[in-house]
Amino acid sequence: MTPPKRKPIYVLILPRFEDIFHSFYTGEITKGVNWAASRLNVDFLVHIADRSNHATWLDPALLDRKYVDGILFADIDNDLDIVKKAITNGMPCLVLNNIIHEPINYIAVNNYKAAMQVVEEFIKLGHKHIATIAGDLSTQAGQSRLDGFNDALKKHHIGPEKDYVKIGGFLRTPARQAAGELFKLHPRPTAIFAASDVMAMEVMDVARHKKISIPGELAICGFDDNPLRAHCAIPLATVSQPLVEMGRLGLEMLYQVSHGKARLPVKEVLTAKLIKGDSMGKA
Repeated sequence: MTPPKRKPIYVLILPRFEDIFHSFYTGEITKGVNWAASRLNVDFLVHIADRSNHATWLDPALLDRKYVDGILFADIDNDLDIVKKAITNGMPCLVLNNIIHEPINYIAVNNYKAAMQVVEEFIKLGHKHIATIAGDLSTQAGQSRLDGFNDALKKHHIGPEKDYVKIGGFLRTPARQAAGELFKLHPRPTAIFAASDVMAMEVMDVARHKKISIPGELAICGFDDNPLRAHCAIPLATVSQPLVEMGRLGLEMLYQVSHGKARLPVKEVLTAKLIKGDSMGKA
C-alpha cells in the first residue's frame, strides 16, 4: 500500500536573541510566512537557533529532503557559509533581510537607503550635530543602517563624529546607556537616529528625565514602525519596513524554488518608507 503523500514542509530558522518572543521583527516575519503557508497549503516549522553557535543551526534532520522541502533563514548574522552548507546538501534555501552578492536566493529591505533618508531629513530640518544609536552590527540590517547614517553625513559634508556613534544592539538597556552618554557631550547632539523604535523610545524617556524637550532641543527618529510607538507621549518618527510582505514573499518564492519554477537566483529588495512624526520636528 502506497503511503499517503505528505504536505510540503518548510523550516523557518530564527536566530535566538533577547526577548525573541516579544520581538516585533520576529512576529511580523512569522505572520507573513504563516499567511503564505495557509495560501499554499503547506506546513512550516520554526527552528530557533543559538546565535552564538551557528554550527547548531543545521542538524541532519533539517537537511533530509524526505522530511523538509526548503529552509527559510530569517537572518544569517552575515554567515553565508551556513547557507552554502545547506545548498551543498541539496536543500532549497532563501535568506531574508540580507542583500547577498553571490548566487544565493534572498529577499531583503533596503536598510541603507532608508537610513540615508532619515539623516537627510534631519539635515533638511537644519541639524548638523546628528548622532546615532546603532543596532546589532553582527546583522546586515544593523550595519547597513549605520553605513547609511555615515554616508548621508559625508554626502552633505558633515563629518561623522566618533563620539556621536553609539551601539545599542537593538536592545533597551544598552540604548538607554548610550543616550545618557550622548547627552553628556559638548556640543550635545540636536538629532538622534536610533536604529530601532525600541531604542528610540528609551532615548525619549532619558530625554524626558533630563528635561530635554522634544523636538525643541532634540529631534529623534526610530526604525521599524513598531506598534509600541503608539504609547509615546510625542508621536515618534520612524521607518516602516514591509516585514510581513518580506516573510510572505520569502516562503512563496522558496516554494517556487523547491518546485523548480523560480528563475534563479531570486533577488528582491523591498523599499522602506520614512514616516514623519512630531519627534522629528518640522521645518
